[in-house]
Amino acid sequence: MYLQRKLSDELVLYKGLRFGYKTAQKTVFRHQVVVGIGGNIGDVRRRFEHLFYFLKKSKKVEVLQTSSILKNPPFGYLEQDDFFNALIVLKTDMQATEILKYLQMVEKKFGRQRSFENAPRSLDLDIIFFDNMYIKKDKLTIPHPHWNKRESVLIPLMDLYK
Repeated sequence: MYLQRKLSDELVLYKGLRFGYKTAQKTVFRHQVVVGIGGNIGDVRRRFEHLFYFLKKSKKVEVLQTSSILKNPPFGYLEQDDFFNALIVLKTDMQATEILKYLQMVEKKFGRQRSFENAPRSLDLDIIFFDNMYIKKDKLTIPHPHWNKRESVLIPLMDLYK
C-alpha cells in the first residue's frame, strides 16, 4: 500500500514501506552508490518491491536508503506509458565498472530487453553517483549525464535528503 501525493498534473509521488526506507545499520562496505531505478512496463511498483528484496538478500550490496517513487511522463520517445522512478542508495565493495556489470545482470534477471534508445522497459538501473568520483569511459559516465536536468532524478533525490 502506498500513500500518494500529487505534485502536479503530470507528477505523482508514492511512498510505501520500502520506498521511503532508511536504515541506521552500520555497513562494512566502502563505496556508496546512488542508483536510479525506473520502468514503465507491467506492474512497476511491484517489480520495485521485488528488486528491493533481491538487493536486501544480496551479499554484494547493502541497501541504505530508498526514495519515494515518482510517476512521471516519458522523455525522448514519447509514445509510451508514464514511468515510475526512484533512487536506491547502496553500499558495496565493488568498483564502479563491477557494479555496472552487476546492475546489468540484475536488469536482465528482471526481464530487461534493450530494443532502442528510450524504449519502454521493465526495469532500468542507472548509476547516478559513485562516491564523489568523476568517471568518463566509453560505457560508463559518473555522475550520470544530465542527472541534474531530470525530474525523475531530482525529485527522488530531494526526497532522500529532506
